[in-house]
Amino acid sequence: MSKKGNFKNRIGVVYSTSESFDYIEESELEEETLAPKDQKLRVELDKKNRKGKQVTLVTGFTGMTGDLKELGKLLKTKCGVGGNVKDREIIIQGDLRDKVVEILLKEGYQARKI
Repeated sequence: MSKKGNFKNRIGVVYSTSESFDYIEESELEEETLAPKDQKLRVELDKKNRKGKQVTLVTGFTGMTGDLKELGKLLKTKCGVGGNVKDREIIIQGDLRDKVVEILLKEGYQARKI
């Protein structure tokens, strides 16, 4: 975390006299990753704000960002396409809902197609 310029993001903290004080942003406090059988993932098709191109969105993941990126990498590799992990969503290029749901079910996740 950069020390310079982040004071505007410190909502509610005005001043601290403690030298050991370190401000922790809410985004740094992440939930612990649930087991795959406890995850309830939703797989949907999206075309909004993508110039008409279709993408498959996987939402509903609860856990650490690193685990989400790992799952995104697994899905991109197994589908053989590109994608990204952004805003707690996994974005897979193209309409691959059926294949993504099948992969997630094999990995032990609870997934449903919307």
